[in-house]
Amino acid sequence: MTPATWTKLKTAVWVVIRAILLIGLVFVVLYPILVKIVTMIKDKADIYNPVVVWIPENFTFSNIKIVYEIMNYWPTLLNTFTLSTVMMILQLVSCALAGYGFAKWQSKWAKLLFAGVIATILVPPQTIMVPLYLTFQNFDFFGSYQWITGRDGLNLLNTYWPFILTALTGNALKSGLYIYIFRQFFLNMPKDLEEAAFVDGAGMLKTFTHIIIPSAIPSIITVSLFSFVWQWNDTFFTGNFLSGVKVLSNELVALPANVNNYLLFSVPGASLETATSIDPFYASMLVDTGLMLSIMPLIILYLFVQRYFVESVERTGIVG
Repeated sequence: MTPATWTKLKTAVWVVIRAILLIGLVFVVLYPILVKIVTMIKDKADIYNPVVVWIPENFTFSNIKIVYEIMNYWPTLLNTFTLSTVMMILQLVSCALAGYGFAKWQSKWAKLLFAGVIATILVPPQTIMVPLYLTFQNFDFFGSYQWITGRDGLNLLNTYWPFILTALTGNALKSGLYIYIFRQFFLNMPKDLEEAAFVDGAGMLKTFTHIIIPSAIPSIITVSLFSFVWQWNDTFFTGNFLSGVKVLSNELVALPANVNNYLLFSVPGASLETATSIDPFYASMLVDTGLMLSIMPLIILYLFVQRYFVESVERTGIVG
């Protein structure tokens, strides 16, 4: 075998191995989603049909209609979209400012303060949940509310204020990671840009808003998508601070119980006497349908922005 033939053979073997690995990874990622899509349009009669694996014999949209009713889907979707969008904007503003400060202003306390930012990434949020909950249950900014009104602090639970206040101060969900992303990007920006702006008479704020931010589009896209998606899927903070408001993460946590209640009391002919006849596989089918409906907007969003997202992640250096 000649060296050229041997090289071609090694290249062909590597291509085959890489293709097998990629197909395996794609299958692992897409398999659960494909199963849930089939479940959404599968009739109850197909559950015990051994012939039906991927293509249902009886197509139906009744599962989707039932879950729409249980989750009160459109108002819940609007609340979730509003919360995720507001959090995304506020976190962009606060984390970009903090990242720029850590990148450009050096002092003896800078490293210590940035270590604190890294600590917010490493420390589990469960460790600070109790003091956060008590703070927002009886919120009083340095005692000013009690000093003015003579009453105890405000109860901010079940409002959007805990999310707004933590986002504005750079302490919301994953804010430490966003500050780190912005800092790393601003560190690699040439100083000539700022110096040219200063020479032209621009102040610090104008330089930041007119020179720095337009140059940081990759970081902004990356942080925007991370913030929106993680807030959309968050069950921990939303469940503790916003339990009384209908958002998709709360509805998903309560979905198994709500499905059982629906099958017990809302289906024609259902009652407590017939509770033992509830099909657990049918209930599981409805829960899977709800899961799919909750992530469907994110999948659609990713289809439109995936190219920008991949390019932005590469340019911000997250993938190394």
